[in-house]
Amino acid sequence: MVSLIQILLMIIGIVKFIVIAHVIMSWLINFNILNLRQQLVAAIWDGLNRLLEPIYNPIRRVLPQMGGLDLAPLLFFVALIALEIVLQNNLRAFY
Repeated sequence: MVSLIQILLMIIGIVKFIVIAHVIMSWLINFNILNLRQQLVAAIWDGLNRLLEPIYNPIRRVLPQMGGLDLAPLLFFVALIALEIVLQNNLRAFY
């Protein structure tokens, strides 16, 4: 059981990294530091959007409209941290 929780914690860490990369990349694109006309940037951006948009869309439906501010990544990131805390606390019960 400990190994399963450790694997889940590793997956959560990877997903957190992907969310942070997506947020930073969106900022860089919005401030015209990265250009979507570059093939590599467009491919990475498309891949990140394909991974994360199915997760963000249900969160966006629940959240109120905030103008141009998208709080779905923040709420998802907080949920990931909460899940990580729950798993870490339950991991101690199996030792």
